[in-house]
Amino acid sequence: MRLQNKLAVITAAASGMGRAGVELFLKEGAKVCAVDINADALAVLKATLDPDGDRLTTVQADLSTVEGPRQSIHDAAAKLGGIDILWAHAGIPGPGGIEGLDAAEYELALNLNMRSASFGAGEVVQYMRKRGGGSVIFTASVSGMVGSMWSPVYSSCKFAVVGLTKSLCQTFAPDNVRVNVVCPGLAETPMKSGFTGRGVSAEQAKAAEDKYTATVPLGRLVQPEEVAQAVLWLASDDSAFVTGVELPVDGGFTAK
Repeated sequence: MRLQNKLAVITAAASGMGRAGVELFLKEGAKVCAVDINADALAVLKATLDPDGDRLTTVQADLSTVEGPRQSIHDAAAKLGGIDILWAHAGIPGPGGIEGLDAAEYELALNLNMRSASFGAGEVVQYMRKRGGGSVIFTASVSGMVGSMWSPVYSSCKFAVVGLTKSLCQTFAPDNVRVNVVCPGLAETPMKSGFTGRGVSAEQAKAAEDKYTATVPLGRLVQPEEVAQAVLWLASDDSAFVTGVELPVDGGFTAK
């Protein structure tokens, strides 16, 4: 098993890609702390994947706040006994346009997509240092590699996360902490409609999805499990000399 005896934290873990990561990491031998704002969904996750065991613990946290990302790391470390891996996956689509931008929506998008990643990484390195190293994986997006006409705020946040990765991979290297970022294309998750369906009809949302899919060389959307597999590789010792990488999981979308 590729994560045997590893201690892993996954944020936004109760659904979609995060949930797929929890399931995969458990199968690969890790102990996992799942962090999410939805306490009910975390309870279902625990009851489904590890009802009677101690390999999955949970932390309910609002990562849009200043203290949420920081405290969630400390809480997770206390439950796990340390941290080897952080997949900082929290994020939201945010507002769809830039004209007449609502300040509160803008701040929320910045906080969840960018600040939570920065604050979480800033806290977790102390725990990884104690264990001789570790792996931090951020979730950005293809919209952090090429500009998104759908989501200018989201895209700018994800470009920032890619930049954060390239900076921290150098900052944390003396501590043997690797920092990488996975960049999925449009995915079959509950968040999909937040991109394609903002302020439009179901028919228009489907047309937008079809238009996007037509630009993907492999001709479909990415599945949550496929993103989790990429993150598993970045988390494991199989990628021991890989740091500072932005890894697209996009069916070739950014290769054009």
